[in-house]
Parts: sequence; C-alpha cells; structure tokens
Amino acid sequence: MGIQSIMNTANQLESCMRSSQPGESRQAGTRNSSHRARLLVVEDDIDISSLLLYTLDNARFDTVAAPDCKTAWEILLEKPPELVLLDWMLPDMSGIELLQRIRREPALENVPVIMLTARSEESDRVRGLETGADDYIVKPFSPRELCARIRNRLRISSNSNTDTLSISGLVLDQVSYRTSINGNRIELVPTEFRLLRHFMNNTERVFTRSQLLDRVWGTNVYIEERTVDVHIRRLRKALEPYHKSDLIQTVRGAGYRFSAQNP
Repeated sequence: MGIQSIMNTANQLESCMRSSQPGESRQAGTRNSSHRARLLVVEDDIDISSLLLYTLDNARFDTVAAPDCKTAWEILLEKPPELVLLDWMLPDMSGIELLQRIRREPALENVPVIMLTARSEESDRVRGLETGADDYIVKPFSPRELCARIRNRLRISSNSNTDTLSISGLVLDQVSYRTSINGNRIELVPTEFRLLRHFMNNTERVFTRSQLLDRVWGTNVYIEERTVDVHIRRLRKALEPYHKSDLIQTVRGAGYRFSAQNP
C-alpha cells in the first residue's frame, strides 16, 4: 500500500468523521451504550497500523495492535478479542498461516476474522475465505465501509448463540427445530434444517462444499461433495414459494453464502 493510497484513505477517514453524526460515532463500535468491542489489528506496516488504530478509535472500538504473528498469537491466547483484522504479508509467517492456527484452536475458532490485505487477485480472496476468513477487504480501503463490515460481523457473532435466529422474515428456532417465514411454517428434513441453521449462524461468510460437509454432516461421514449441491437445491426449493431462495447465494469459484444483501 503506497503513500498515495494511505493519503487517500486518510482523506476518506477525515471526510467520514466530519460527516458522521455525534450519536452515530458514539454507537459505531458498540453492542450497547457501554460496551466497546475489543479488536486485534495484525499489521506490520507502521503507517497503516496507526491509520487503523485512529480509524477504529474514532469509531468507538477498543483496539490493540500486533506487528507480527508471534505477538498476535500471544494476545489471542491471553485475552481473545471479539474480532481480528489480519494482514496477509507479515514478517514471521503469513496471515493465512495464523488464520489456520486460529481456526484450529478451540478457544478461538469462532472469533470473526477479517483479512485486510493488498492481495487483490480472485485466487487470493478465495484462498482467504476458504481458509476461514469471515470477510476479505482489499487495500486501499474505505474507513466507512471497514467500520460497517466490522459492525456487521460483530452483530452476527453476538446473535449466533441465541435460541431463535431471524433474518428477512425467516425464523429458525434452534430448540424446537421449527422454521417459518413471515409466520408460515416451513417443513424441512433434518439435513436441510442443519444446513440452514449453519448458514444463519454464519451469515455473509462463504463456505466451500468441503467445509459444509465437515460442519453440517460431520468429519467422519464420507459422501460426495456434490451432495451439498443437492441439499442446497432442496433448501432453495423450500424457500422459493416465499421468495426467500435468493438468501442462499452461489459464490462463483468459492462456494455458498447466506446473505440478505444483493450478491
């Protein structure tokens, strides 16, 4: 990320802060009026790290920075943050390797991770998402968009442990195993229910067929990856009469994503 890109991002930030309403600034990084979400920024470039800390502080996040993976790992184990912003190219190991360690660690596997990197090729984005990133942002970045994506991931994370999930009129009760759309009961077989539950607990995140097999069917089940496509079609068919089938989006070259936003 060159100096001109940094200056452009800084200018966007300044404009963003001038245009924000005071009430918006106070609530930007909070789940309630008293809570400041704790974020970990893993970035070795001092200028970019300083810019991120400034951005996130103004957005009312509680932020700690790490210049390398070793420091980041120590922070993660000592006090897991609520979200990680992770660069790809770091001095001691790659951000992808650190992400793999995070996803293998039981205490950290559900911590949202957003990759923030200059690597913009489609193959890089796909690899980051397939490795377990919840989102992927390319530098130079928009501070307003960055904060919006962080808030979105935190909101998803805070809702993932509730008994009832609700998105765009689609309601899934994780206790009674009932599903409805705008009050209309939807009959799903157990596999489709588990698939939908997984998607609704991880909205906006792209999953490969292999990942869906592991997380919905289990790691000890040996079936064809195309089985996922069959169940996706069945789930879409169940949602189609209520115009909700487009919540399950196909991400070309990557997998599937559950989102209420346009692809």
